[in-house]
Amino acid sequence: MIAVEECVLILLAAGRSRRFGDADKLQEFFLGKPLAYHVVTALEDVPFKARFVVCSGTELDFASRGYAVLHNHNPDDGMSGSVKLGVAAAREIGCAAVVIALADMPRVTATHIHRLLEAATGPDAVVASSNGIHSSPPALFGVDQFEALMMLSGDEGGRAMVRAGRHVIAPEAELLDIDRPEDLERLRALR
Repeated sequence: MIAVEECVLILLAAGRSRRFGDADKLQEFFLGKPLAYHVVTALEDVPFKARFVVCSGTELDFASRGYAVLHNHNPDDGMSGSVKLGVAAAREIGCAAVVIALADMPRVTATHIHRLLEAATGPDAVVASSNGIHSSPPALFGVDQFEALMMLSGDEGGRAMVRAGRHVIAPEAELLDIDRPEDLERLRALR
């Protein structure tokens, strides 16, 4: 197990959202607040060593919610560019691991994050989420994986690492990723 106090949260919020259309999906309202603030609220009491959010064009004020904001000026580089920015910032302050979460996954819970931490066996750990069929974020990467994360390229992010890592099962609805308008409608129907 890796202690949460030695872990840095990296929230990715710099995607281009091409499949969603012209609107900033992170600002779309769900249950009275912007979509991205649901994961922020769910994890606000988790005592991470630090919290970073990687943004590109959103107007949401993550800084007021306790996040150090990292600006991804090249979001066309894909998810890997955002991951590298977050990992570089985490390395600067020193930590045992990072948890990488997506701002467009509004039903992630603190309980699930604690389960990822409990499943981490050491500095080389890779622990991802799964619905029992497919692996996905949130995912935890031990400090010995940082160099591999810094070598990523394109929009794959750490997908291959996540597939090969250990998986913690969560309900499919908890891991719902909002990529298209119909995903948001499906979310709203679940409530």
